Amino acid sequence: MDLSSLKEQLNALAIQAAEIDRRRGEGIKPLFDERLFRTLSRFLTPCVAEAKSVVDTLEREQSSGRLSPQRAEHLCEKLINQISALQREMATVSIRQKERSFAPRFGTSTGQLYQELAQHQEWERRLADMVRDAELNIAHGNTIAEQQGAQKNLLVAENRLARCRESKKKIEAQIAFREKKG
Repeated sequence: MDLSSLKEQLNALAIQAAEIDRRRGEGIKPLFDERLFRTLSRFLTPCVAEAKSVVDTLEREQSSGRLSPQRAEHLCEKLINQISALQREMATVSIRQKERSFAPRFGTSTGQLYQELAQHQEWERRLADMVRDAELNIAHGNTIAEQQGAQKNLLVAENRLARCRESKKKIEAQIAFREKKG
């Protein structure tokens, strides 16, 4: 089993991770679940190092003849999951920065939270309309290509609607907390 391409990929991820860590700094909470990465790091670089150690383990056990098919399958699956998670995290860095700029600040008043809630309720109505329109487009699509395009639009609209509803719930929870707290 040749792992050189994986090592190259991980080296590229390590460079990218170091740049992202340098730019954004330490996160508030660990980036990944402890089942995916043993290290509960708030930086990407230690997670890339852990993925590299899985490759090293694969090589070491293979060269010593101790690598069983089950163990190889387990380690490869873990490595694939780790690399995928790292790539997703790195690909969404800019999105997360934008989300932070829209996140309610600690100094946000209850009145501002109610305004945000009203805005989210309006977005929710619009997105629900988009979902209904996309569902109608699927039903009225004449060709397979039109139906597939409509299905793609439906999926996008449903995902946006779900995120909007989740944000709305968070705002509602903040309002409830503040009102309960007095």
